Amino acid sequence: MELRQLEAFVGVARELHFGRAAEKLHMSQPTLSELIRRLEREVGTPLLTRTTRRVALTQAGAELFGRAVSILDDVEGATAAVRRLIEGDVGTVRLGITPPAAPLLTPHLAEALHRAAPEVELSVRRMWLPDLQQAIGEGALDVAITCGPVTNPPGILSEVFCAEPVVVALRESHRLADRPTVEFAHLAGETLGSHSEALFPAWSLALQQILDVAGIAPPTVELTEIDLSAHRWPDQREVDWTLTTAAVAGATPGVVLLPLEPPRFIPYTLQWCPIRATTAAVGRFVHLALSVDVPPGWVSQPDHLRHPGR
Repeated sequence: MELRQLEAFVGVARELHFGRAAEKLHMSQPTLSELIRRLEREVGTPLLTRTTRRVALTQAGAELFGRAVSILDDVEGATAAVRRLIEGDVGTVRLGITPPAAPLLTPHLAEALHRAAPEVELSVRRMWLPDLQQAIGEGALDVAITCGPVTNPPGILSEVFCAEPVVVALRESHRLADRPTVEFAHLAGETLGSHSEALFPAWSLALQQILDVAGIAPPTVELTEIDLSAHRWPDQREVDWTLTTAAVAGATPGVVLLPLEPPRFIPYTLQWCPIRATTAAVGRFVHLALSVDVPPGWVSQPDHLRHPGR
């Protein structure tokens, strides 16, 4: 028994007319009739009664009709499910992120993915950089996002796709707190509070590269605050300022966040392994991350598909 035979039988059973059924099934009437005859031979009994004026279902035909409709619906559903899987409409994406990507970038991409493919599950794990690099290299993750440049394990692709503006955090009592922007040169002699490199290696490296490019080497002390947002840094009296982003810092009483002049940005890198992609949904998420609008106030980077330089 072939699906084509069942399709022919269901078509005639619904129309009770060979000509109309053949037209709807886009086949000739002789072909349709032959498919029905073959099906009747295989089941060993007539399924339809035919006269010059009418076509009707036999008792066996009525019994087969309901089962045939169910079979064809199941086949259609299975075909649609496979097609959606192939096209990346369903599946799971295992995403690993370092802490700086958690406040804004990850929710931004998750929302965009939900709009584009609501049945794709985004499983997010927040990890330290060494663990993230090991996991993406071993295939325990499908995609990784971290700040700053990173090294690539074998077979891993890296795309620097967006960047977040860096701001200076000052106490409200600081001499520069009422300015609209601040320059690194104004802070060169004042003590910078920096996060623990052991706790936040990717973040620390990215901020240090910004300082190096700017040619500034202020006196530095490590923050005692072990959370990335460092809301309690003003209690550390030897610290005059910190370098952060608006998304990471959030709102802290008694602290102002000033944009840098000229603007400085902390870049974000997306990593993935095309040959290890567990589902087409992984490729869909990667393409979305590299093509969707960046969060408000952020800028695209060279590997972003909408970057002006592309």
